Amino acid sequence: MHQLKTTLFLFFLVVTSQLKAQQNAAASAPEVEKWKKEVVQALDKKAKNAQEMVDMVFSFSELGYQETESSAYLTGILKKNGFTIEYGVGGIPTAWMARWGNGKPVIALGSDIDGIPKASQKPGVAYKEPIVEGAPGHGEGHNSGLPLVILSAIEVKKIMEREKMAGTLVLWPGVAEELVGSKAWYIRDGYFKNVDACIFTHVGSNLGVSWGDAGNNGLVSVEFTFEGSSAHAAGSPWRGKSALDAVELMDIAWNFKREHLKPTQRSHYVITDGGDQPNVVPSKASVWYYLRERTYEDIKGMYDEALLYANSVATMTGTKVTHRLLGTAWPGHFNKPIAEAVYTNIQTIGLPTWDAADQQLARAVQKLVKAPKTNLRGQPIDGLATKVDSLYGPDKTSWGGGSDDIADIAWNVPTVVLRYPSNIPGTPGHNWADAIAMATPIAHKGVVAGSKVVATTLLDMLTNPRIISDAWDYHRNVQTKEVKYTPFVEANTVPATHLNKIIQETYRPQLKKFYYNPKKYKTYLEQLGIQYPQVEKKGS
Repeated sequence: MHQLKTTLFLFFLVVTSQLKAQQNAAASAPEVEKWKKEVVQALDKKAKNAQEMVDMVFSFSELGYQETESSAYLTGILKKNGFTIEYGVGGIPTAWMARWGNGKPVIALGSDIDGIPKASQKPGVAYKEPIVEGAPGHGEGHNSGLPLVILSAIEVKKIMEREKMAGTLVLWPGVAEELVGSKAWYIRDGYFKNVDACIFTHVGSNLGVSWGDAGNNGLVSVEFTFEGSSAHAAGSPWRGKSALDAVELMDIAWNFKREHLKPTQRSHYVITDGGDQPNVVPSKASVWYYLRERTYEDIKGMYDEALLYANSVATMTGTKVTHRLLGTAWPGHFNKPIAEAVYTNIQTIGLPTWDAADQQLARAVQKLVKAPKTNLRGQPIDGLATKVDSLYGPDKTSWGGGSDDIADIAWNVPTVVLRYPSNIPGTPGHNWADAIAMATPIAHKGVVAGSKVVATTLLDMLTNPRIISDAWDYHRNVQTKEVKYTPFVEANTVPATHLNKIIQETYRPQLKKFYYNPKKYKTYLEQLGIQYPQVEKKGS
């Protein structure tokens, strides 16, 4: 009897969900347009909320896996707005999933939250001035993306509640994106198994979206640790087996290897442990590699050869070697039907209205960093963008480049990445200069514009089932027809949550003195005593 009741209850839930989905689809085009105008107007009124969230996360300045303040703050906002939070997903303490709603479609909204080492920088000033010397900072702009999707989700949720729409919103953070250290674990552990579509956001300098092969590289992030035996480096060096010798020989071998790799590869390393002091033959030493290529097969080939080199060097030096996968990302490929839906709304929303102060700061920063005259697409770089970017398809001539583990989501669920204009064109990336705009009106306006695009696209996806059905058709019959996702992460691969712990613990007490206080100051610029825009250093 109990089993029969359970079966009937589940049947009831499925039927109810289908009826609600049909009700969503029954909404007329004029109704949907009315809701879209409503949500755009509501988000215009949330400009203050956008500013506070963006500035607050900026002030936390947290590196990958150490985003404790950011996660607590953002989940607190979502919890107050009726979302249910699951913490510690994928075995990562700062990772979480926030859910609201019921039934189909299930739409995931995500963005990254981690910062960049040694990128501490005062916002709104066109010269280098750290908030805390040597500390992390948001030199990529990851402080802005989750505020954007949270604003979008909360306003769409209000319409869904009033109109009794079916659908589930799932919000989530890209933890440790700079380490490509979370999204493949989310996939492995099934957090996207029942998701119908994903809209991801990433800071940029225009409103834009693309579909198909993104032209970037996938990668494996791997650390090799060699173990030998110590000895007095002057008294009896012949009795030692130097782990540092092994690391240096590994690096020399790989640098010679570069000549014989495809021009699309990118490989780089840092020595994370080079021994303790010169008079002791190092018994342990480690080197950390990023190995990037354009296809899974080529990444796997580089990875296998790096393992071969490490083992060979260990034999040469009489040491032992172990390795640990620290992160991974596939090359990106994004969904055409969802990108087209997003781009339609980009054209309607348009770019923010930049004022003279915004443009003055942008041009001063471009001069500061010696920005190129044009971007990689040949478009001029002169202040902030005033014309919406095009909808781009597959990159057929890529020579390789950066990586983002959103690709691991995209190979499992129809996904797009919305770029929104919260940063300045022409900055070098992963640099303190990329933090200058990220707690200024430029970032705030860009987030509001992006939130409008996400919110209006959500309404389209909730009321037009064709978008998601077409998205899955593209995903199954184009994207994954010949290329099948093969993860580098295995069942026993533990996320590298030890990374950045010491750095964050070192600087957090100093950074805490500068956390944004919205009850006392209207903006973070005001709290820091910055007159926007400050293009010359005071007293210079």
